[in-house]
Amino acid sequence: MERLTLDSETWLLVLTGAGVSAESGVATFRGMGGLWEDHPVEDVASPQGFLKDPLLVWRFYSERRAGAASVAPNPGHDALVAWERHLGDRFLLATQNVDGLHGRAGSQRVVEMHGNLFKSRCTSCDRAPFSDTTVYARGTLPLCGQCGEMLRPHIVWFGEYLDPADLERIEDFVQAAVAKRGKLVFLAAGTSGAVYPAAGLVDRVARAGGETWLVNLDPSENTHRFQHFVQGKSGERLPALADLR
Repeated sequence: MERLTLDSETWLLVLTGAGVSAESGVATFRGMGGLWEDHPVEDVASPQGFLKDPLLVWRFYSERRAGAASVAPNPGHDALVAWERHLGDRFLLATQNVDGLHGRAGSQRVVEMHGNLFKSRCTSCDRAPFSDTTVYARGTLPLCGQCGEMLRPHIVWFGEYLDPADLERIEDFVQAAVAKRGKLVFLAAGTSGAVYPAAGLVDRVARAGGETWLVNLDPSENTHRFQHFVQGKSGERLPALADLR
């Protein structure tokens, strides 16, 4: 297997997707066949679905909280923590996962692009998103302690935009690597790499002269855009992939 060299010149941007969490036992929409209790995913993961039936949405996310809290980080998560400790500020992890497993594993420089399952925010006032690990009982609609209006999960739903600040943080990292004349590397793990933001990031790093890697269980139609493709489970491949120098 090819090795990824992480030396004193390396700036590493990592993107993780659902495959990384699936190896810990976190259920994915793909694994559910796109349905939950016969509800299309849009019923429980869109602004329209929330407006239509907020109790249903909160029941879904409470179940997801319970499920995510019962699993543990896997060796793929642990490998990324080791890489971050080695590289320090020359490491940035962007994740599409919302389960918080990267943080529980010990990752610190993390951009949670799709939000966090264990945070809530108010639908009305300017209260900042806050930690909320509560698994709400069926029929419970949590309300904001500041204004009394409905809370919602701090998740980027279908039809919503990613936070521009998150995208800016990623772009700033790439620009810093280029400015420092470092060896820029982008690695996508547990994701096809064929859709945004993976597709955009691989092209952005390639334009900057960086090195690109994809670690995934299966190849995708976008695999050819990466210079290196390592097939397999991220929990098995990542721990053996890097040569720390």
